[in-house]
Amino acid sequence: MHHDLEQLSAAVAQRIGNLLVQAIAIRGTFRIALAGGETPRRCYENLRHHDLDWPHVEVYFCDERCLPRGDAGRNDSMAHETLLRYIAIPPGNIHAIPAEHGAQAAAAEYAALLEHAPPFDLVLLGMGEDGHTASLFPDNPATEQAGIVVPVFGAPKPPPERVSIGMGTLNAARVKLFLVAGAGKREALWRIAHGVALPAARVTGAEWHVDRAAWPDGKN
Repeated sequence: MHHDLEQLSAAVAQRIGNLLVQAIAIRGTFRIALAGGETPRRCYENLRHHDLDWPHVEVYFCDERCLPRGDAGRNDSMAHETLLRYIAIPPGNIHAIPAEHGAQAAAAEYAALLEHAPPFDLVLLGMGEDGHTASLFPDNPATEQAGIVVPVFGAPKPPPERVSIGMGTLNAARVKLFLVAGAGKREALWRIAHGVALPAARVTGAEWHVDRAAWPDGKN
């Protein structure tokens, strides 16, 4: 548990840096799938100040909203504004989900990109107040699909059409790391601690980095 979002963000940025160094030393590259949402934003702002071997990093995304390329609501736009524009990473190492093509086509295209690739070294994940992660929502058919990448329709948050890495692909990653902050997440964490199989709980063997406000201690 971390005291607040600032402490959480600094600790996770340091953890990412350590994993990056280890992966490049062993395999020559570091393959990371970035999370969207508000909680990872401060982590990315922190991470851009670390002196790391960015030319040997391959950046992917856990999910994307079906919005036009460059739209401020896209996860890749947030990552660009907070991290990617500041680091010396070749543009060809950044693999955006082509969600502007629509959920079905984009999922197929991204699955083809990942099909013969090794597992991710790290997937960064947030969690919504309903316990969703990436764009895998409770009771949404996409959460149960076995695809490498899955199209998402009828998401309860706008936009309703999205693309997400599938649950099996997330679980195949070498390291899975959640960033969870804020009192709004406390209920979902409490439910997960009490055995409710929310989507975030189905990511196995994950590291959970949680701030004090989200920690469910003492909840009745």
